[in-house]
Amino acid sequence: MSDAALDVVEFLLTTSVYSDDRTLDENDLPPSFRRVYWTGGVDDEDGSGDGDGGGSGRKPAGISRPLSVTTTTAREATGVDRPWEAVSELMFTERDEFSGTITLAQQGMAEEWFAERVDDDRLLENPTLAKHFENHDDYDFAVTHEEARERNRPIQADRVWIDGLLNEYFDEEDDEEMLDLVEVRAPEEVDMSLDDLVLTEDQQNELNKISKAIEHRDYLANIGLREIGKLLFVGPPGTGKTSTAQALAQDMDLPFVEVKLSMITSQYLGETAKNVDKTFEVAKRLSPCILFIDEFDFVAKTRRSDEHAALKRAVNTLLKSIDNISLIEDDVLLIGATNHPDQLDDAAWRRFDEIINFPKPDRGMRADILGLITRTMDIDEFDPQLIAEVTEGLTGSDLRMVLREAVLEALTEDRTTLTQEDLMNAVEEFEERDTLKNMDMMGGDHDALVAGGDLGDAASDGGEPSDHSHDHDHDHDH
Repeated sequence: MSDAALDVVEFLLTTSVYSDDRTLDENDLPPSFRRVYWTGGVDDEDGSGDGDGGGSGRKPAGISRPLSVTTTTAREATGVDRPWEAVSELMFTERDEFSGTITLAQQGMAEEWFAERVDDDRLLENPTLAKHFENHDDYDFAVTHEEARERNRPIQADRVWIDGLLNEYFDEEDDEEMLDLVEVRAPEEVDMSLDDLVLTEDQQNELNKISKAIEHRDYLANIGLREIGKLLFVGPPGTGKTSTAQALAQDMDLPFVEVKLSMITSQYLGETAKNVDKTFEVAKRLSPCILFIDEFDFVAKTRRSDEHAALKRAVNTLLKSIDNISLIEDDVLLIGATNHPDQLDDAAWRRFDEIINFPKPDRGMRADILGLITRTMDIDEFDPQLIAEVTEGLTGSDLRMVLREAVLEALTEDRTTLTQEDLMNAVEEFEERDTLKNMDMMGGDHDALVAGGDLGDAASDGGEPSDHSHDHDHDHDH
């Protein structure tokens, strides 16, 4: 029998068990299953609501029982293009031709069939069935419901949950401009983990501390230790500040809320102070989550300048909001980042209880970064130590660009296997471009040289690009 049949039978069993066992909740369903059934505060077509809201016209967020399996839900949950055809020959399945629903005619037979074909690792990914088989005397899986729950991503980390909450919260047109200030990512949308990064020992130690603080925040609250959970990442562009924050979100299954601080100055934003305040309200509603504020030096610049009074009010609101948010009380981990720590004043520094330095990588780290970048590349006689030796001063982002140049150059010769010489030539090419970029073009238009090229964007004096394209593409190698 095909893997497709196994996938569909697992889905049928899971929905059946979940519908009958009311002690199970959304976190017992695998993420690919629950997103099919999750409703996040959407409007009822008839305006009747759920019967408890007095005709509010809004369904409550959640998953309603019983779960009905149709060709559409089975396809969306399993990725099997023709789910009924995959299981139609099994004696324990049946399909209602009128409604299109697929059901188990004999659940016991389906359980036996499924149990013969899966191992403990697969069952660990499905808390619903882990609990069902754990309490079943006829089967002997070495998997507990608790273990499977710990392995399963919580509903609060799912895109569907996040979107449902945001749709419910932003129910007025006036709120829509606030979304220009915030980008919310689900952990499933972050393509890197901390294992994909090369971190210093100090960085690892500080991240381990904060992970423990998140895990034991009830204990910290009980002993009165509340001033914790506000980190400031400091370092040059391309050293992995944004990527580390995102990887932490993925590893801890936390939504990632990024505040685009420079957008405060946008002429399209009206009540900036109100909007800033609301971004923090979003973080509290999405909690537990990570709230990431990039370009934090912008705060100090504004406080020292003669900017418009409304802008200064927005910055003061930002500082007050930072004071009023807490990991212990609000389940929000605040991470600020800056390329220019010299521009921060005391008012900005004292908002953070931990400062984590992101320096340019030393030779050993550059070699490790190169090893990570090239994991899926075919390179003849690759010597990362040699490349690391000739790339002093380059960041993880720079090294990524060097490798990209080498790959593209090889492709022009119809080669997918690189050589050490390709890499050395790419380093030389990068250094030439870097020198050109930093030239003082007397009487020339320097900006015209680099405008439109992502090299100029990545290394501009203004810091990491506001859309973090290079953080996403390059920083994760450091």
